[in-house]
Amino acid sequence: MKSPLYRYTLLVVVLASLTSAIDRDDLASVFTRISAEVQEYSQAYETLGEATRTIGHRLTGSTNGEKAETYAYNLLQGYGIRDVKYQPFQVETWARDTVTLAIAPRKSDNFQDIPVVALAHSPLEANVSADLVDVGNGLETDFEAQKDKVKGRMVLANLGLLAAPSGTKNLHRSEKTALAMRHGATGIIMVNTVPGNVLLTGTASVTGSLIDIPAVCISLESGQRIREWMAEEKLMALVDMRNTSKKSTSRNIIATIKGKSKDKIVIGAHLDSWDLATGAIDNGLGSFAVMDIARTFQKLKLKPQRTIEFVLFMGEEQGLLGSKAYVQQNRKSLNRIKYMINLDMTNQPSGVNISGWDGMEGFFQQVGSQMQSVDPNYKNVIMNRAGLHSDHQPFMLEGIPTLTPLGHLPPTIGMTYHTNLDTFDKVNKEGLRNTVRYTSMLLYALANARELPGKQLSHQETKEFLIKQGLKDELVLGKEWRW
Repeated sequence: MKSPLYRYTLLVVVLASLTSAIDRDDLASVFTRISAEVQEYSQAYETLGEATRTIGHRLTGSTNGEKAETYAYNLLQGYGIRDVKYQPFQVETWARDTVTLAIAPRKSDNFQDIPVVALAHSPLEANVSADLVDVGNGLETDFEAQKDKVKGRMVLANLGLLAAPSGTKNLHRSEKTALAMRHGATGIIMVNTVPGNVLLTGTASVTGSLIDIPAVCISLESGQRIREWMAEEKLMALVDMRNTSKKSTSRNIIATIKGKSKDKIVIGAHLDSWDLATGAIDNGLGSFAVMDIARTFQKLKLKPQRTIEFVLFMGEEQGLLGSKAYVQQNRKSLNRIKYMINLDMTNQPSGVNISGWDGMEGFFQQVGSQMQSVDPNYKNVIMNRAGLHSDHQPFMLEGIPTLTPLGHLPPTIGMTYHTNLDTFDKVNKEGLRNTVRYTSMLLYALANARELPGKQLSHQETKEFLIKQGLKDELVLGKEWRW
């Protein structure tokens, strides 16, 4: 094992070869200090454990959600950060009440009850009985193939992809619901693709508002049984549900460490979770890492050149409501945001996804090499692909460069998000600590680079970027296409 002195000396040598884009005067010592501080004093695992025990789930608009907001605010203040504030915004709070699903042969009263969970933003009240049509993976081509059979019927669609050709791109559940409504379906039954009789919740609305048809989820095993039954005879489905909704105020939490410049780096993660469990993975991993990164910067008294805002977003699960509110409330100063770093279910990062922006690979490769000199276990993988459906999206749509640390979760854990299995026992302490450690280094490098790669895109450039990344159709479905 190499000694810390050896690694420090190696880091200085690596830094000597870097371009002027990175100020290397103190980067070697800062990375070493960050690594030591986080390895010994990180509190992310402990605070996440406490929150899951004392608060439970963190559903936006609920009493628990409000408790989580207060917990995060007090925790950040307790770390000695003076500038901590709430950012209120209005939401339409949705909560589940009761739901049942029954299946029977057409023109029969011999219904069989199927275990089911409602998808968020389903109607407040629905009692719908209709013939059942299987639309497979629920992609646009699947609906087009059945377009003469969908209107007035209930559709059955996979949440994930089953038996799809290699390279097929999936759609979000809300986009599949939007397609079902576009084709006149009276309801949609999503089939989870995770084995083990697992029920998954999540929003079925692309806008965060109530939808017109009931949307529910059943397990993979229930879906298989229904499809075997459909091969023998035509079936009908009955969905009966009650939900509640009201206007309420939710709050993002923003902690600011001021830099010498008014230019900003935003690092954020959504604090809210669904209500079937405690949201330890989605997104306790990201949000409690962000708070511990803030603690690390404050503890080490790190002085960034650019101002850093640590943001805990609420309402992500309801349709990116908190991050959209942040962008809207800061619209006059968006040009000051030079980067947005998003942590969503991030664990044990191996590199970064620079989200489709050109000309940035060299900068991050260099930063990663420096991180490897502190910890050779860091893989320094660079991915460059844009995606949607997390809190980076509202920033990306404004042309702001975004990136996400490339994390790793075992499939058996990663696929339990939005389910009753998303509990604290799934959290790996070392993986969470390394998320804090590596991302703190990355954040410091961005906040102190002499020149940052990339720039904010113009409205027209953003349009071209999104088309190039193949995101236009999804954004149209999600009613987010502005061009």
